[in-house]
Amino acid sequence: MSEPVSPPPLPVTWRPRRARVVAYGFAALIVVGAVVMAVLIAPPFQIADRVAIVAFGCAVAYVLHLLGRVRVEADDEGVTIVNAVRTHRYTWPEVLEVTLLVGDPWPRIDFSDGRTIGAMGIQGSEKARARQATAELEALIKERGEARESQ
Repeated sequence: MSEPVSPPPLPVTWRPRRARVVAYGFAALIVVGAVVMAVLIAPPFQIADRVAIVAFGCAVAYVLHLLGRVRVEADDEGVTIVNAVRTHRYTWPEVLEVTLLVGDPWPRIDFSDGRTIGAMGIQGSEKARARQATAELEALIKERGEARESQ
């Protein structure tokens, strides 16, 4: 069994590293590629077509930004989970527990209203980093939340 982790000082933010690099790297590449394509495309294409190519590249970059912005933030009042599409804010008494099973893409956080939300800001693919972040979040939940007492 691993040794207990002490809660980190607040505020704290957990973000994935590799997912951000990949998302923003590809977003930049796609926008640059769309602009180059719009400039170099054959003459039968009009200005509206060129603008549409750049707009499409920007739309794809925006979707990648949504994937790159994911994070989990903890402060004195509670926890904020920023996933690709939605942002969830819960106070500490509402948070029950966090679990990250081997092979899971991200941890799941259980709340007192019966919801379970995936925390995409902690990526299971970053193995040791994800375990550390989950352990720190679990320590904060035990310190400040309504975590179940371990028997």
